[in-house]
Amino acid sequence: MGDDAASATRTTSVHASARTPLRIVAALLVSASAVLIFALGLRLPGYATLALALLVAFWADRALFKDLLLIGVGLLIISTISVEANISYPNMALMGVVLSAAVFVPYLMSRRLFGDRQVWFPIKTGQRWTTLERWYLVGVLLLGYLILPTYFIRSGAYLNWPAISAPDELGRLFVGVGFVGIWDELFFICTVFALLRRHFSFWTANLLQMVIFVSFLWELGYQSWGPLLTIPFALLQGYTFSITKSLTYVVCVHLLFDLVVFLVLVHAHNRDWLAIFPY
Repeated sequence: MGDDAASATRTTSVHASARTPLRIVAALLVSASAVLIFALGLRLPGYATLALALLVAFWADRALFKDLLLIGVGLLIISTISVEANISYPNMALMGVVLSAAVFVPYLMSRRLFGDRQVWFPIKTGQRWTTLERWYLVGVLLLGYLILPTYFIRSGAYLNWPAISAPDELGRLFVGVGFVGIWDELFFICTVFALLRRHFSFWTANLLQMVIFVSFLWELGYQSWGPLLTIPFALLQGYTFSITKSLTYVVCVHLLFDLVVFLVLVHAHNRDWLAIFPY
């Protein structure tokens, strides 16, 4: 009896091991679908790739299938609109509804349909930020000041955002940049990264979420040599969240960086404003 049980365990282990490459292929296909949908604007090939990813996951690992399905649902919801920078009142309202749905529909599916709590948003952790974490926030501001003007102005990427000068335009840009920054952490880190982390090593999960994160940012406007900026940022956010386990902290990091983004965009479109930047 004991030998039979041991044999069954070994057989199950062999089958699971044999399907490990398929599990990775399924996750890679999900990330590839984001590249097609958002970075390249190829919706139909992207949807086909996402469907193939789910079929492979269903065959390889039902638990992985459920989590990739949640990610896929979020991606599909986002893809129903263009996420190119547009701060008109109707578009901001539309983006707010769609992006919010892309977070909360997978969250509700996870809780209500699958009875799972892997997707969660740890606002209060009960842990005080360390001295290093506080100084890192200062470093984020400094790095943003040193890097972002060069990127946006020298590459011309600031032209992917509308020209702004009127007070209400400035207010809408500020709100829009901040909203998307918070949403990025809710979706890419607390949803995509958290779900992938359950199935893969830290770096595998982090690299997979980075591809999806950067693809979205490309469509948003971080083009030209923007990935040289957004790739390390996405990876650092995944790493920071894995260390702090705090949504509040990674949101603070993102918002500080986005504050500089906002100021640089204002300056780029109005060169006699905010002479604190070198270009």
